[in-house]
Amino acid sequence: GMPSSHSATVCGMTTAAAMHYGVGSFEFAVCFILSMVVMYDAMGVRRETGKQAKLLNSILLENPLKLSGEVLQEKLKEYVGHTPLQVAAGAILGIALAVFMAQYY
Repeated sequence: GMPSSHSATVCGMTTAAAMHYGVGSFEFAVCFILSMVVMYDAMGVRRETGKQAKLLNSILLENPLKLSGEVLQEKLKEYVGHTPLQVAAGAILGIALAVFMAQYY
């Protein structure tokens, strides 16, 4: 949903690492790379998974397969990933919270 809590968490962590250790530190570099991977996954890979689930659900509703067991008992989750706007809003929220909390810590 809006905003992406994953993006907010990793961006807050990256901002805190930058403020505490500096942007030239190993800790910041690791946090930055982790943030990029998490945000890419949220709006890329996971979002595509949701689109595929939506397509599969529509195909199965039109042409139900006769499979035994609980293979197709429930619909696949369609809302898996985030839009770029949701990821950006989460990133801004995480950075703002980290800066705000640093004033009182």
